Amino acid sequence: MAVLEQLTSQQAIDLENEYGAHNYHPLPVVLTKGEGVYVWDVEGKQYFDFLSAYSAVNQGHCHPKIVGAMVEQAQKLTLTSRAFYNDMLGKYEKFACEFFGFDKLLPMNTGAEAVETALKICRKWAYEVKGIDENEAEIVVCKNNFHGRTTTIISFSNDPVARKNFGPYTNGFIKIDYDDLEALEKAFKNNPNVAGFLVEPIQGEAGVYVPTEGYLAKAKALCEKYNVLFIADEVQTGIARTGKLLAVHHENVTPDVLILGKAISGGVYPVSAVLANNNVMNVIKPGNHGSTFGGNPVAAAVAIAALEVVKDEKLAENAEVLGELFRAEINKYIKNSNIVNLVRGKGLLNAIVINDDEDSDTAWNICLALRDNGLLAKPTHGNIIRFAPPLVMNEAQLCKCVAIIVKTLKDFE
Repeated sequence: MAVLEQLTSQQAIDLENEYGAHNYHPLPVVLTKGEGVYVWDVEGKQYFDFLSAYSAVNQGHCHPKIVGAMVEQAQKLTLTSRAFYNDMLGKYEKFACEFFGFDKLLPMNTGAEAVETALKICRKWAYEVKGIDENEAEIVVCKNNFHGRTTTIISFSNDPVARKNFGPYTNGFIKIDYDDLEALEKAFKNNPNVAGFLVEPIQGEAGVYVPTEGYLAKAKALCEKYNVLFIADEVQTGIARTGKLLAVHHENVTPDVLILGKAISGGVYPVSAVLANNNVMNVIKPGNHGSTFGGNPVAAAVAIAALEVVKDEKLAENAEVLGELFRAEINKYIKNSNIVNLVRGKGLLNAIVINDDEDSDTAWNICLALRDNGLLAKPTHGNIIRFAPPLVMNEAQLCKCVAIIVKTLKDFE
């Protein structure tokens, strides 16, 4: 079979099923092209993308400025490793540090890699700055978190699908309920070995759970009180998705450690980063951590362009306005609905809760019907459907999408 031979949808699905590991359960649609808020399948049908590659494509599919930066840099220099300097990495580090307000950036490739990096930084800081005995540091995490699927990260997950038969697990983590300040302070007060608090400002994979207003600011204050690093995982919630540049900005919080990925490249190239100030990041010395591809010239060029698009096109402001509109319109429908219990979210990171249990296939069937009606979304945790379109969407497009969603849901009433 020639590489460029055009496949049918079923042929593409069959190839993946036969030759690929079965570690995903995709919605049965095979995409071949994307532009802005739209994607097209191999048969030529157009869809609104309402997942944005789990918020990686905030700037829209194949944004010309970001793709242009990638192509231009790829034609000059793609990779040196960190054995040598390159002329793009420093520019990117300076740009991103000034963009987000930190002293230092450590470049990686994927969100999970960035989380692992932040955990290592936190532990080293614990021993060398806070004075915790070596190998005794603990990091507080929240139940129902999603920070990735590496061995260490699943060690503090409570998702049985992610965890079962992957042990033995890594120690050093304390799990508490999300949005529970009392539990957080109890964990800090009773344990002088706590070094960090790792938290998603909004729990995305768990079903777009938005914490009580003030939770993040009060959690940061507790971290300061007990000399604990506040580590914000903004891989999914960052880069304008929730209506601010970072979700923590809704409560004027500056994390001690910031984890970014996904949309920091606009979905064009794998880029992730950990940012912190010198008092934290300076614990990392040559040989402590690294990545052959982390900080490569293409990634640097792509990330600068992707962040410039966010600023120049006012994507955070657009997400804020359209998110309010989306929830207002869906709430109008919910008032008389038997199939949807509620809508929740911030900016253009939203979810609806289907009136059925987690083991039902109702949400999956609704997503299949949405696909048939020209809109792509995906369930999470059985009875929740996440809606996260590219932030370049305009009001007319959003209203058209709301009409598709409402029409589809009415067929299930």
